[in-house]
Amino acid sequence: MPEGHTIHRLAQDYAAAFLGTAPRVTSPQGKFSDAAALLDRAELTRTEAHGKHLFLGFRDADWIHIHLGLFGKVGFGDAPAPPPTDTVRLRLANATAYVDLRGPTTCALIADTEKQAIHDRLGPDPLRDDADPDRAYRRISRSRTTIAALLMDQKVIAGVGNVYRAEVLFRHGIDPYRAGRDITPAQWDAIWADLVELMHEGVRNNRIDTVRPEHTPEAMGRPPRVDDHGGEVYVYRRATLPCHICDGEIRTAGLAARNLFWCPNCQRP
Repeated sequence: MPEGHTIHRLAQDYAAAFLGTAPRVTSPQGKFSDAAALLDRAELTRTEAHGKHLFLGFRDADWIHIHLGLFGKVGFGDAPAPPPTDTVRLRLANATAYVDLRGPTTCALIADTEKQAIHDRLGPDPLRDDADPDRAYRRISRSRTTIAALLMDQKVIAGVGNVYRAEVLFRHGIDPYRAGRDITPAQWDAIWADLVELMHEGVRNNRIDTVRPEHTPEAMGRPPRVDDHGGEVYVYRRATLPCHICDGEIRTAGLAARNLFWCPNCQRP
């Protein structure tokens, strides 16, 4: 599932291609046809992201709410658009560009009140200017749940996925099994500030890189990471490999239905 930086990047990409234009809006697959007909040739006035939720605003109060889930894909291209396949849930097209959405968990036409309800149930997003990190810490500091599970709970903090979860805990030497209530205010402030910086860099570069300059392949004289997810990381999907810091073995285990990665030497209980 894409992490929050990908959704914020998509909001920027939709805006760059379609903001201020009145695109054709169609649903070749047919599952969004009625809503597409209502929005066809309406002006795209704004785009927005909150965590893993993307919002495309049309006219004054109409929104397309998109959640990619595990299988959703977005593909941009230059006009003229080729004939769509029957897997395309939503296509936007104008004189210069087109974009196809396939396989999302959610693609729905909603009003302002419905959109606000989604925001209300999500935690603060490190990539949003209106984020309140203290709101997240109030929940974390009262919880017996592990910090690793809390960071993945979108009601606590929105947009953090498995990669950022594993990497930010490593960067701060925090045992992923530590209870939320045992995270100090100073540790939370450092985690939040790091997420803000790392995720903004993810938006800029459209990939996740978490290693510090002294631990890059060039600095350490090691081969670059080869992985479908790209990016240089410390522990994510590096189980059984040596830690870049201590040379100890990276561990993995299941937690909250996802694979957790950590270094038991660098992240001691």
